[in-house]
Amino acid sequence: MDVLGDAIGRDRRSSATALRVPTVGRSYDYRRFCTSAWKVGNFLRHHGVRGGAGVGIADDPLPEPVLTFYGAALLGAVVRFDSTGGSPKALVVPEPEVDTHDPEPGTKIIAYGSRSEDPSVAYFERDVWSENPTQPPDRVEPGDPLVATAERTYTHGEILTAAEDVIDEAGLESGDEVAVHGAFTDPGVVAAGLVAPILAGGAIVLGTESTGDLVVGGEKSDVRTGSFFEG
Repeated sequence: MDVLGDAIGRDRRSSATALRVPTVGRSYDYRRFCTSAWKVGNFLRHHGVRGGAGVGIADDPLPEPVLTFYGAALLGAVVRFDSTGGSPKALVVPEPEVDTHDPEPGTKIIAYGSRSEDPSVAYFERDVWSENPTQPPDRVEPGDPLVATAERTYTHGEILTAAEDVIDEAGLESGDEVAVHGAFTDPGVVAAGLVAPILAGGAIVLGTESTGDLVVGGEKSDVRTGSFFEG
């Protein structure tokens, strides 16, 4: 696989579990996970997100941020798991946070969880799910930026290489579950917790109390996420 979008291609769809969030009782198999990410990508595209555009996403252990990450990656967008920084083309946050943001003109706010009273704010559960469940046509290269932090930006190739290292070192296999305890603002957590399990054909499990074959982030972490991009 060369770019993150390869991990959610048509051939990856199956009835195996891709994402679980026990705290809210929600689960996605690979078929639903892939098609949902495609829908998010198409929705973002309709709001002007293209290669190199910024997409701000709340650091929130729920399906919507994870699906937005994958959907934005299909377009070549640059994701920042920080809803307060930069001037993104799209900003995806839980509805209670909508009023705390004063985005610049041209930024589309997308709320999830419940519908905002502000008619200019898109409603994730309604607007995304009505999208066409097909892969966006955008072309993305391994050297294109994918994840941005305050310190630097990481490419598709760098994130995938880090994820593949986790798979090799931890021996992750299809069906294994990776419990994500760390913050999405850590690119190491993104690589090990949000990307590695999907590359391996396993499942992402969100929530600080979740358990799995591998724990990423937090006090019980089985991997040192800060080491992936050293040197």
